[in-house]
Amino acid sequence: MNTFLKAENLNFSYINEMEEPPVKTEVLKGISLDIKKGEFVAVLGHNGSGKSTLAKCFNAINIPESGEVAVDGMDTRDENNLLPIRQRVGMVFQNPDNQIVATIVEEDVAFALENMGVEPAEIRRRVDEALKTVGMYEYRRHAPHKLSGGQKQRVAIAGIIAMRPDCILLDEPTAMLDPKGRAEVMKTIKMLNRENGVTIVLITHYMEEAAQADRVVVIDGGEIVMDNVPKKVFSQVETLKNLGLDVPQVTKLAYGLKKAGYDISTEIISEEECAEAVARLIVESGR
Repeated sequence: MNTFLKAENLNFSYINEMEEPPVKTEVLKGISLDIKKGEFVAVLGHNGSGKSTLAKCFNAINIPESGEVAVDGMDTRDENNLLPIRQRVGMVFQNPDNQIVATIVEEDVAFALENMGVEPAEIRRRVDEALKTVGMYEYRRHAPHKLSGGQKQRVAIAGIIAMRPDCILLDEPTAMLDPKGRAEVMKTIKMLNRENGVTIVLITHYMEEAAQADRVVVIDGGEIVMDNVPKKVFSQVETLKNLGLDVPQVTKLAYGLKKAGYDISTEIISEEECAEAVARLIVESGR
């Protein structure tokens, strides 16, 4: 797989011009990260760690203070690259209500395409295709405000995928949703990645969501402190706790059993793995 998103020694600060003198807050400190085309990467970190700021750097919303960020080889500091970068990298935010601009679902999905000057016939085809992809085609003529939170977020995702991006950045897209809505959105995200080959960068506070990624990156204090497959990251329970982060419930259970003296792996991240491991312990204890 080729590198699609690349940060090299990235530094970024926010400057509060309201203060006198202006106050500079350093947010990203020497971040270097490569994300391959087609990868599904989850980014974790407590509030203020810099994860959302990093995502906005990959969409050229934020421009590096120093260092470099490239999208498919295009430098984000070059203004001539902004349009092609935004066409390749779509972004979905936490609150779907802030992204929905039309009063009819299909019109909302078509909005960006109309602004891009796409031909009407092609817009019709892409809108239908995008809504079918996220399972919202039957709601195409509904009013968005009458939809559930999960349905709204899937409409927001449809609006992005209608633009045919190579990559989608999702900044806590399930934070405001109930469990059913979260499951709907995660199913859509995984389908886009596995079946359509879309590169996914998911910022989330839900460890069970991060466990479904190919790779987990943990940011703390504007620096990358962990970067590995989910099993390796979540097995470091104490390290994550010290960073103010949690682990999936099943990993926590396995960790507790291990501390109690049971022979069980701490690299368990799914309910199926946990059930099998516990069943094996029960069988072995009955010998």
